[in-house]
Amino acid sequence: MSDNNKDQDPIENDQPEEEADQAAPTEVTDKSVPVEISKVLPNELVIYPLGGRPFFPGMLTPIQVDGSPYYDIIRQALDTPGKMFGIVLSHAEDGKEVFDAKKLFRVGTVARIMESAIDEDKKQIKLLAEGLSRFEIKKIIAPDPPIVAFVKHHEEKAELTEVEADALKPYTMAVIGSLKEILKYDSLYQEQVKMFLSRHNFGEPDRLADFVASMTSSKREELQEVLETLEIRPRLERVLSLLKKELEMVKLQDKISRQVEESISDNQRQFFLREQLREIQKELGITKDDRTADVDQYRDRLKKLTLTEEAEKKITEELDKLSILETGSSEYGVTRNYVDWLTSLPWGVHSTDKLAINRARSILNKDHDGLDDVKKRILEFLAVGKLKGEIGGSIILLVGPPGVGKTSIGQSVARAVNRQFFRFSVGGMRDEAEIKGHRRTYVGAMPGKILQALRLKKVANPIIMLDEVDKIGASYQGDPASALLEVLDPEQNVEFLDHYLDVRFDLSKILFICTANQIDTIPRPLLDRMEVIRLSGYITEEKLKIARNHLIKKQLNKNGLDSSHLRFSKEALRTIIEGYAREAGVRRLEQKIGSITRKAAVRIVEGEAEMPIRIGRAQVLEFLGKPDFRNEKPFKGVGIVTGLAWTSLGGVTMDIEVAQIGGGKPSFTLTGQLGDIMKESAQIAFNHVKSNSKKLGGDPKILFEEAIHIHVPEGATPKDGPSAGIAIATAILSMARNQAVARQIAMTGEITLTGQVLPVGGIREKVIAARRVGIRELFLAEANRKDYEEVPDYIREGFTVHFVKKFSQVAKLVFEV
Repeated sequence: MSDNNKDQDPIENDQPEEEADQAAPTEVTDKSVPVEISKVLPNELVIYPLGGRPFFPGMLTPIQVDGSPYYDIIRQALDTPGKMFGIVLSHAEDGKEVFDAKKLFRVGTVARIMESAIDEDKKQIKLLAEGLSRFEIKKIIAPDPPIVAFVKHHEEKAELTEVEADALKPYTMAVIGSLKEILKYDSLYQEQVKMFLSRHNFGEPDRLADFVASMTSSKREELQEVLETLEIRPRLERVLSLLKKELEMVKLQDKISRQVEESISDNQRQFFLREQLREIQKELGITKDDRTADVDQYRDRLKKLTLTEEAEKKITEELDKLSILETGSSEYGVTRNYVDWLTSLPWGVHSTDKLAINRARSILNKDHDGLDDVKKRILEFLAVGKLKGEIGGSIILLVGPPGVGKTSIGQSVARAVNRQFFRFSVGGMRDEAEIKGHRRTYVGAMPGKILQALRLKKVANPIIMLDEVDKIGASYQGDPASALLEVLDPEQNVEFLDHYLDVRFDLSKILFICTANQIDTIPRPLLDRMEVIRLSGYITEEKLKIARNHLIKKQLNKNGLDSSHLRFSKEALRTIIEGYAREAGVRRLEQKIGSITRKAAVRIVEGEAEMPIRIGRAQVLEFLGKPDFRNEKPFKGVGIVTGLAWTSLGGVTMDIEVAQIGGGKPSFTLTGQLGDIMKESAQIAFNHVKSNSKKLGGDPKILFEEAIHIHVPEGATPKDGPSAGIAIATAILSMARNQAVARQIAMTGEITLTGQVLPVGGIREKVIAARRVGIRELFLAEANRKDYEEVPDYIREGFTVHFVKKFSQVAKLVFEV
């Protein structure tokens, strides 16, 4: 039941106070006096529930019923002395819920069957019903169809006193005046008025109010309010308000109809005039040929452009050339395409930037949860642009794991500054012609993607996103990365020269946004021209917000559902995140939510579930099966230390194991598919601990005389980099001291041969990885203090971090050396 109908709560089955007054139908004491059957109103009525619009007293309506339960309702009404039944609006508009007694409004209309025709075989009844008066349901006697109710009738006054009539006259005249206005615009209303006047007159304000209300196209709830208004004056006031709205709508419909008719008439007139003009020109021999028409079209385009001197000269030459070529020649087609491109580019056409910081902040916060540091950098960038008066000529590089929102951030920036947005991927691109265009000597030659974007967006200052710039290739056809240098260099792109166009075009007003998963594969000259903004992975709490605010709604809409069909609990989302979607981004999370949504859709269609389907932890396990990830705690023991590593998918923890192997010559073995840099780091860590074994409390005999084996689990995964240096050294020292690490710790940092601890990258991602597995004590290089302080407070909360310069500090804190 909707909030705006609180006074029509579900009907209670208690005895009404007025029951004594309504104990029996009106009896006829004098049999010699005839009584109209319409005035003998029973106190028990069979109810005919409506799902559409309410039925008013004074109305005549034909009704056809087919099958139960409507057939049973009418049959029961026909068996009553007065052939009467109650018509009541239901809160439900269709379906079985219409027959739910709890969903009925309290006030309805008594209807009398005037004529009826019954087909017993088909269980079909056709009848004509007349509305008599209002009634109020006081008690439901039979809640199952056919519904029977105990009612209280509300009779209208047969005659009004002169004072009452005078008080209502202004309202009546206002209603009649508005009705006359409507009749001017729509003839359909005239037939309804004639039918009303054949049975009533405008001097009956109660019937007038009911008639006018039923005639309008108002909402069912508004009409029900009129039906429930028993006093005539308030009823006329409500009807007058509805009638004013109807008048405005009718006027608007009339205006639209006139505009459409005028448009059709103008189009027909122009068509006939063009045909006549074509015939006249044909007779006089002045019809334009295709060549002239093309040249005139291109000259018309030039009137809207602001050309450079070079471009204007080139276009003029080509138009002069086009005007003397034969239309059937191949050179005509080549020249025509070239001029078409030249005149289609937005020379001097720029959109107006909106650099309001508050507006940009609002858009970024609405489109993305988390990424506070990235939003801050973008707002700083826009603030500088506002002070300069423009943001063109800048190149932003968004670097981060897949699925963290790099592309969508670019789209949000475009919305924030009110610029056109164009995205294309350069991943795998091997031909520089994709950037700088083909030379016109080739068949099917065309400009590069940059100029194609400008032609499509029709402005010279859009935002162009170059996706996957770290995956750009090279071949014998050229190096696209080198071609991008001219495009992205603010000093060069003022006079960008496309091979096809062969005319310099200014790209300096374009805002370029590039995306990459890592910067290692981006050529250094290209990287130097970009402002790097890093997008790290999301923690569980951020993923929860993103799922609730964005992903669930997106997947429900995609699969034809809404929140009334399917609801996810917080526990269910956390189960998906921690058991199936631990990657840095949210793409996998969205896929899993989509999978659950599709499986739920099958159950809904098959009718196997009650709605809404509530998704908890048990339902997640049922729909998605066994979790892909287990909540494993880091290994513990002698020679085992947890390190932190960065990958293109985000931060991860890795356990480093060191074991002493007796019975052989001194040796040093490394396993776990380690890269060359990591092997060197392990050798340096071993040699440092070996050379300082006495100072660090290790057993020199083990380090100098025994075989040592270092292994990093998950051997199928390649690993490289120097950041595990101090973790390897700590594991070796643990083995040499035969002492396990007593606390749950993790560490990252490069170690030198003299024991210096050097900074490494990816601190934010590594902190997130430690939080994910429940580790709250970290060892970082002193030089990484600044990087750690840039990590948001809500990620750093609860951590104890030791910043060290030398490995001896690590040994002292871990083993109390």
